[in-house]
Amino acid sequence: MTLRLGDVVPNFTQSSSQGEINFYDWAGDSWVVLFSHPADYTPVCTTELGEVARLKDEFEKRNVKTIALSVDGVESHLGWIKDIEEVGSVSLNYPILADEDKKVSDLYDMIHPNSLNNLTVRTVFIIDPHKKLRLSLTYPASTGRNFSEILRVIDSLQLTDNHSVATPVNWQDGQDCVIVPSISDDVAKEKFPKGFNPVKPYLRMTPQPNK
Repeated sequence: MTLRLGDVVPNFTQSSSQGEINFYDWAGDSWVVLFSHPADYTPVCTTELGEVARLKDEFEKRNVKTIALSVDGVESHLGWIKDIEEVGSVSLNYPILADEDKKVSDLYDMIHPNSLNNLTVRTVFIIDPHKKLRLSLTYPASTGRNFSEILRVIDSLQLTDNHSVATPVNWQDGQDCVIVPSISDDVAKEKFPKGFNPVKPYLRMTPQPNK
């Protein structure tokens, strides 16, 4: 199954390091970052899972839950978590799905045989409270993910869902935004009382509306 942006992601029930999880029930009305890793006891993954644990407060203030996945079993996860906590000086505060039967990996197309045989690649899914896929990223096994970028994208998605703006290149929370082209100048003057700068007729910059 190939998931595309805007698709409602499939529900599943699967074992995890924190017990059996029904994904929709677990997610509730939160945003979700679901990310896969090739295998337990792998070096890059150990650093990634520790970093996500350290960022717990940042995810929580954005109403985001995090959940990891690999095709190893619960017992393997529980042993590996001790290493993650030791190496990262953290407490692992989110579940790792134990997708031994590859049910979730197949549902979400996380196995790319030409890259890794029968193992999940480094996939990231950002899923909104309506269970719609809002972002997907796929990294090679050799490259650790940048979770600061994941947080930046979530900031952009949550901002642009609620205001008639888009975010420009390298945007960070608090910086100027782009007024969407469907808004006329007259409407923009009312909608954006802080004003806007018409760099081009189609490129109008305005201070971030919710700051």
